[in-house]
Amino acid sequence: MSNTVENRRVSRIAALILLGIAIAYGVGGATIEYAFSSDPLGPRAVPVMLAALLAGLSLLYLVWPGTVEAIPAGPALLRVLAIPAILALSVALFESLGFAGSTFVLTFGAALVFGAPLKHALIGGVLQTLLWWTVFAYVLQVYLPTGSLFG
Repeated sequence: MSNTVENRRVSRIAALILLGIAIAYGVGGATIEYAFSSDPLGPRAVPVMLAALLAGLSLLYLVWPGTVEAIPAGPALLRVLAIPAILALSVALFESLGFAGSTFVLTFGAALVFGAPLKHALIGGVLQTLLWWTVFAYVLQVYLPTGSLFG
């Protein structure tokens, strides 16, 4: 199989995966319940529009696939897989650690994956957590859960 044919096949597989994510996201967004008296568009509008945009772009990519990089191997593959794993861990810990704890896990872990020394990753994680806590809690005045461990 030629390299060009292999590139198109990988591109089309990626397009189908993105289309599946778009459909799942759209279905999830469309099932959001809200009070009739809220915003005229309601909270469904943004997720459904984003899902439609992603679905449209993935269909374009399916029809006209571009060139792709080779699938990484070894340490590069581990780094690529580490980011979604850290994100999943952060989401899983959200209820027990709250916003601050899960944000620290996410930013600290991402810094380590991208090669930051341990000291810099710790400092960056703490500073990012303080920054986002300040933005959401004080600037945007959003309630942020402290988690069952700290609550």
